[in-house]
Amino acid sequence: MKILYNLLAIFLILTGSNAQDKKAQNPVIFADVPDLSIIRVGNDYYMSSTTMHMSPGVPVMKSKDLINWRIISYASNTLGNSDELNLDNGKNNYGRGSWASNIRYHNNTFYVTTFAQTTGKTYVYTTKDIEKGPWKEMSFSPAYHDHSILFDDDGKVYMVYGNGKLFIKELKPDLSGVKENGLDQVLIENANIPAGNDIMLGAEGSQLYKIKGKYYLFNILWPKGGMRTVLIHRADKITGPWEGKIALQDLGVAQGGLIDTPEGKWFSYLFRDYGGVGRIPYFVPVKWEDGWPVLGQNNKVPQYLDLPQSKGLIPGIVNSDDFDRKKSDLDLPLVWQWNHNPDNSFWSVKERKGYLRLKTASITNTFTQAKNTLTQRTFGPESSATTLLEISKMKEGDFAGLSLLQKDFGLVGIKVENGSKRIVMIETVNGNSKEIQSIPFTGNKIYFKATCNFKDKADLGRFYYSLSGKEWIGIGDEIKLPYTLPHFMGYRFGLFNYAEKDLGGYVDFDYFRLEDKN
Repeated sequence: MKILYNLLAIFLILTGSNAQDKKAQNPVIFADVPDLSIIRVGNDYYMSSTTMHMSPGVPVMKSKDLINWRIISYASNTLGNSDELNLDNGKNNYGRGSWASNIRYHNNTFYVTTFAQTTGKTYVYTTKDIEKGPWKEMSFSPAYHDHSILFDDDGKVYMVYGNGKLFIKELKPDLSGVKENGLDQVLIENANIPAGNDIMLGAEGSQLYKIKGKYYLFNILWPKGGMRTVLIHRADKITGPWEGKIALQDLGVAQGGLIDTPEGKWFSYLFRDYGGVGRIPYFVPVKWEDGWPVLGQNNKVPQYLDLPQSKGLIPGIVNSDDFDRKKSDLDLPLVWQWNHNPDNSFWSVKERKGYLRLKTASITNTFTQAKNTLTQRTFGPESSATTLLEISKMKEGDFAGLSLLQKDFGLVGIKVENGSKRIVMIETVNGNSKEIQSIPFTGNKIYFKATCNFKDKADLGRFYYSLSGKEWIGIGDEIKLPYTLPHFMGYRFGLFNYAEKDLGGYVDFDYFRLEDKN
């Protein structure tokens, strides 16, 4: 009998494990997808997010199951044409650009709104076709911080925004600006009260809903000595009175809102600061009790979710690229974003079939001021990227290669100095860059690799080169990949080429290959 019980126990463990393996796990996306806002239209889910200084901006993603997402569009091509956005005259847009977007669907139209400190404006993007566009842009001043839009049942449109002290304004029906003589008041004088008086980050990140006749407002706040916290207020009328409570304090998972499935399940989508990889999405189940959404399992963030298993981030969020284009293809798949506005006259995937040609687009001796660095997200727990460069057309003073981009960037590349080429690895610590290793090079082709380890917030990177693409040689030191607020973004793989002396040189990238090492 004892043997039978043991066999039964083993069977239950094994079948239970297999059942768990087929479920989604947190984090649902192990990559930098912060400030997420999600809606459901029929059986489809749509999500907008933040990429700040990247171009194009305000990415829009689609999913059938809340777990497996793919980028389908960008609401914004560029916020404008300024020195900061173009990396001109020593200026930049790091840590600014478009923040905390909000996605809504009303009367067969998709709305994505955001705001930008760079321009001091609030932006409204609309389209009837969220995948094919086109997107129409409207903007007005000022930039309303971390706002959320609600199309109410009475035909009115409201915007809630602010930090600690939260405000509400009524917008024009088409969202082109604030409505004259419409509702305009303080919504909640001190939204921090449920968490006490010792607050490091006041209630912000508003996401506003109307569910079964009641209004619900989600915010994040951060008590001193505590962690990022989910705060929920509710009211019977949009003008209040509002009552609030702490909804979740676990792992620092916070900032987001609510989404339901066609089957009637509810989840809260949130994100977590996770070091160098960035701010990564987590979901928690939601139950309704006494008219309140109750988040988590026993007030905790679960590892497993009652949702389908993830198939991985490749190819929906990140992807390899052989740069071989058919006529119907986009010049650049949507997984790519430029660091700031590109100068489109200095790159091509058509001048040489099967290659990305990056011409030197700016003269600088600072990598973070170099134009036309083409990027994709790094991802966890571990990932790597490899590329092959043809470098015969580089000029004196040119520098081209593969980077891990953040304020404390690292890179490996070919540098041309005094008529000779060198393989160079650079590390940046606390904003100070240093050449760690240099190796003479005489060929015209070179392979580079960058690896990332974000497991348990290790935040480590390493660079390699190869003459054959088979045997990899480490160069320089293992580097730290710290998350810094001046860039406010997870690390990015980046393909770069810039000039320190004269324009006119170029390199050809044969491919970019990602590997999920998990």
